[in-house]
Amino acid sequence: MKYLNPKADLTFKRVFGEHPDLVMSLLNALLPLTAEQEITEIEYLPSEMVPDNPIRKNSIVDVRCKDKNGRQFIVEMQMVWSPEFRQRVLFNASKAYVRQIEVGEQYELLQPVYSLNLVNEIFEPELEGYYHYYRMVHEENSDKIIDGLQLIFVELPKFNARNYTEKKMQVLWLRYLTEIDENTRQVPEELLANPEVKKAVTALEESAFSDAELLGYEKFWDIISVEKTLYYSGIRTGRATGKAEGLTEGFEKGKVEGKAEGKAEEQRLIAANFKKQGIAFEVISQCTGLSLEDIAAL
Repeated sequence: MKYLNPKADLTFKRVFGEHPDLVMSLLNALLPLTAEQEITEIEYLPSEMVPDNPIRKNSIVDVRCKDKNGRQFIVEMQMVWSPEFRQRVLFNASKAYVRQIEVGEQYELLQPVYSLNLVNEIFEPELEGYYHYYRMVHEENSDKIIDGLQLIFVELPKFNARNYTEKKMQVLWLRYLTEIDENTRQVPEELLANPEVKKAVTALEESAFSDAELLGYEKFWDIISVEKTLYYSGIRTGRATGKAEGLTEGFEKGKVEGKAEGKAEEQRLIAANFKKQGIAFEVISQCTGLSLEDIAAL
């Protein structure tokens, strides 16, 4: 049996955007909920459109839902990390919180918003743990909390099942997200022994997807590869320019100026590289902004 990677747009939304029981199980396993707070029923909400930014328009996959109590849940798979994502996550969660009531309605109607962010890169290298939970807590008395926004970030590359055994369902879902991909031929028995995870595994079987869907799946990974190249190339350009200037603010200034001055040449070099790798012209054009004619002429 051949499987697809659950972190792709097609598969993530197929599993967690079409099966309420599975996204509910994922949320109960990964959110900081007590037994009394567990989610027992959900309904899906329309997903927000990700801004048309070449660095992040394809690298974020989201599923949104709410439970019978009105609590809202945002689940995002982030394939390419940048520091601005923290602010974007806070902005989106705040927007969801504010939109719950109309002008003149009572604030007591507001329910918490939980933002669960599964990140496919390491962004806190100095911290050992993979699970990061943010909320509004009193600086001196941690038992004093303003309930409302709950932000959770999970660094998937840091997760190692051998080191975490106390939360069974959390471990099973993270193993599902990190251990299954196109190279998987034999799914671990521990995953198949759980009915919910087994259902999610079955949804990844390659035979369940049409030829058109599989082409879109391949295109998604091509786009992610290009976006990562664009982002990290911009960072390297900024660092080089910043060092040359020898200023404290050189790094940030260098990123901006370096990207602006070298963008055209950089895009051509990147496009030429991906053209050699056989990536479709449409994908290269979508990520670099070059026309199909320009790409063909490289």
